[in-house]
Amino acid sequence: MEKQKRYLIKTYGCQMNVHESEKLSGILEQMGYTLADTETDADLILFNTCAIRESAEQKIYSHIGELKKYKKQRKDMIIAVCGCMSQQQKAAENIMTKYPFVDIVFGTHNIAKLKELIEKRQQSKKRVLSIVETEDIKERDGMPKVRTSGYNAWVNITYGCNNFCTYCIVPYVRGREVSRPLSDIVGEVEGLLKEGYKKITLLGQNVNSYGNDLNDEDQTFAKLLKAIDNLPYDFWLSFMTSHPKDISFEVLDTIASSKHIMHYLHLPVQSGSDNVLKAMNRRYTASDYLKKIDYAKNKISDIEFSSDIIVGFPGETEEDFNDTLKLISKVKYSQLFTFIYSKRRGTVAEKMENQIELKIKKERLARLIEKQNEIATLEAQKYIGKTLEVLVEGKLKNKNKLIATSKCGKNVQLEGSDELLGKFIKVRVESSKLTVLFAKEEK
Repeated sequence: MEKQKRYLIKTYGCQMNVHESEKLSGILEQMGYTLADTETDADLILFNTCAIRESAEQKIYSHIGELKKYKKQRKDMIIAVCGCMSQQQKAAENIMTKYPFVDIVFGTHNIAKLKELIEKRQQSKKRVLSIVETEDIKERDGMPKVRTSGYNAWVNITYGCNNFCTYCIVPYVRGREVSRPLSDIVGEVEGLLKEGYKKITLLGQNVNSYGNDLNDEDQTFAKLLKAIDNLPYDFWLSFMTSHPKDISFEVLDTIASSKHIMHYLHLPVQSGSDNVLKAMNRRYTASDYLKKIDYAKNKISDIEFSSDIIVGFPGETEEDFNDTLKLISKVKYSQLFTFIYSKRRGTVAEKMENQIELKIKKERLARLIEKQNEIATLEAQKYIGKTLEVLVEGKLKNKNKLIATSKCGKNVQLEGSDELLGKFIKVRVESSKLTVLFAKEEK
């Protein structure tokens, strides 16, 4: 009897990549592969890569290099690399040249072709490089999926990006924005809810521009949210990522009046300085951003925000950085994702003058994190003694504690039995630490 083949996917980067790895797993399991526990057990290892920062690419190259020893032991093992990093022609060619033990390299636009690429490698015995510039969106939408995110299901609503922020490689590796038909999305969501998923997360590089390419006033992001919110199931709905220039007051009104949409908004500001925002090509000012924050707070009393901040963008002065500190103090984010600016080959910012010294960037990042920790600690303490509805999503490793999320996106830990997993329950908050709330179930 032929031994069953096993696979392992290593995923780097954003939630879009996580969901695409679920689709790649779907293809492999249709081909008869099962999930391996470790590299030594795997007949096929696939790297789904990220190119958003140079540090991410260097880490991936290092991890690819580590597979050489396994390939020596197992000549028939297939090693493949896909995703945003390998969509860049130079990076793909670099992998083919420097890592001769890698069998297949492909990009973001032909992940639906994984089966054909594997078969081509097996039949020809030659290494395969396949980078294309366009794709059939319906083919990608139709890929099978092995969902790995517990009670949450990811659902793509758009692919690609039209914004061309000067620091970002995404439009070059993901292509222009393409929206899925509203009816297709609602149909997929309803199917997932029937299967028992409790949280749906809509995905796009910029979800707020959903429908712009469809030229149909009945297919907008606000109308999509309303259509899903009207589905007669017990669930929560969230989305990412939002662009501050495109999120509308209509969308904020929709959240406020909804039954299922979470009162949590990830709205990446990137900088609090108008000078830096202009250089980044973000197309809004700090004042524009704060008007939308204030509007949301007035409409949705318990809304929580998170954001991305880039420190040390070319030309950022001490005054610019202080504007960022002032902005986070006004917004009072529950969580910040902070990054030191790094050059990305092929972007406008790569060639900008006034690049900031690493020492200065590190010092500013430390101050930003210190300030945010102060804010997050005080904001979390406001929940002590309050009752929250939470979705119990998992367990802490090596601890007898459950992990839950509140409707406003707060991370909650509590003691309880596995019977609570996947359920919406009421908890009372007893203490907090930074962004985490510690609670007990209310009987």
